Amino acid sequence: MKKEHNFSKMKEIKNPYIGKKKAIGINLSPEVIDYFKNLVEETGIPYQKLIDLYLLDCVKQKKKLSLKWAA
Repeated sequence: MKKEHNFSKMKEIKNPYIGKKKAIGINLSPEVIDYFKNLVEETGIPYQKLIDLYLLDCVKQKKKLSLKWAA
């Protein structure tokens, strides 16, 4: 490092993005992945971000899954 660089007076700034997202592993059906990958062409948004946005919308609207099993 050059002698003229003096970082001793710099203040520490915490990263505002730490803790905002959490990496997980999830198993999705190929149809689900294909659906969101096809939306990439329309939106220009990466498919993983599209999935996150969709799930976040479900959370905000408190959507409930309706399961009806065939007997």
